[in-house]
Amino acid sequence: MKTSQFILYLLLIGVGVCGNTYAERTDNVVHGNSGSSLIAESYGEFDEPWAMTFLPDGRLLVTEKSGALYLVRLNDRTKLPVRGMPEVAYGGQGGLGDVVLHPNYPDNHWIYLSYAEQGSWRKKGAVVARAELNTEADPPSIVNLEVIWRQTPKVSGAGHYSHRLAFGPEGHLFITSGDRQKLEPAQHWGQNLGKVIRINPDGSTPEDNPFQDKGELAKSFWSLGHRNVLGIAFDKQGQLWTHEMGPRHGDEFNLTVAGENYGWPLVSWGDHYSGFPIPDHDTRPEFKAPAIYWVPTVAPSGLALYYGSMFPNWQGQAFIGGLQSESLLRIRIDGQEASEAERFAMGERIREVEVGPEGALWVLEDGVGGRLLRLACKC
Repeated sequence: MKTSQFILYLLLIGVGVCGNTYAERTDNVVHGNSGSSLIAESYGEFDEPWAMTFLPDGRLLVTEKSGALYLVRLNDRTKLPVRGMPEVAYGGQGGLGDVVLHPNYPDNHWIYLSYAEQGSWRKKGAVVARAELNTEADPPSIVNLEVIWRQTPKVSGAGHYSHRLAFGPEGHLFITSGDRQKLEPAQHWGQNLGKVIRINPDGSTPEDNPFQDKGELAKSFWSLGHRNVLGIAFDKQGQLWTHEMGPRHGDEFNLTVAGENYGWPLVSWGDHYSGFPIPDHDTRPEFKAPAIYWVPTVAPSGLALYYGSMFPNWQGQAFIGGLQSESLLRIRIDGQEASEAERFAMGERIREVEVGPEGALWVLEDGVGGRLLRLACKC
């Protein structure tokens, strides 16, 4: 084989981290670049799916960016549209986003939704609403929808809403609020863009949040200096992990601590899309640096911490979907440290990752016709 042909071959199959070759996907088996294999099984297709969450009975809720919410019965692979959904500002990166359950869902049937909302003068912003889900209605429906949080201010454009949701171990709701591609608001106390937010389930602000002397809005902030945070999850030690897309490269996986400033847009391991440089993290030690950063980009989306039974050797590890990298990343976490352990070449952009009740991994492919895939152990 000629040298030029060999180089082309390497480019076609892709090269993984630390020189490992991305394993190819053969039929329904997905291989990782550290030797693991997963069996992928499709449970249907969606149009621009964005998020999912499992109900206690094993059924699944899946959002589509255009505004639809589906109740999915995995046993017969049917999906039922949920009635009563709010109007969303669909376009660009905007639309219907995350869906999570209240910690006491079996008793109160509350679900929490995030979505982009249209304002005046063509300005938009993310909102979070709660509603009661009735899965026994025909068709299933939500009622008593109430918006409990809004991005402030609404701005022009249709990017970087973030609006991922997670409940913490003490029952507080955490919201990722992107910088809306405006950069500087991530450091402003009078705007909740570029922040991680911590509120009570009813939308009120806890009195023990870290920023009590920076103005009324800042009392809801957990951390600041974020760009576009598209993954959020807690480990069993109660630590909060998030990841965010960098500008031109420099994606981050962060241990997200109360009161910390993560530096955007003042520092980054990436640069602006124009090529204009941004100071590296190590030039400003007052800002908290990421546990992992990626150059080149993986474009992370979706995050799950694994505590299932199917993969006992992966207890406490994180799984991240990759958009541009078309991958599923396995992240080893050791206390407050983290490192990439394995990368699975999925062949499609991965938008969302969850752990199923039986311990399998579930992912949503991005875009029109994105599949819902169950990834099980190839034992």
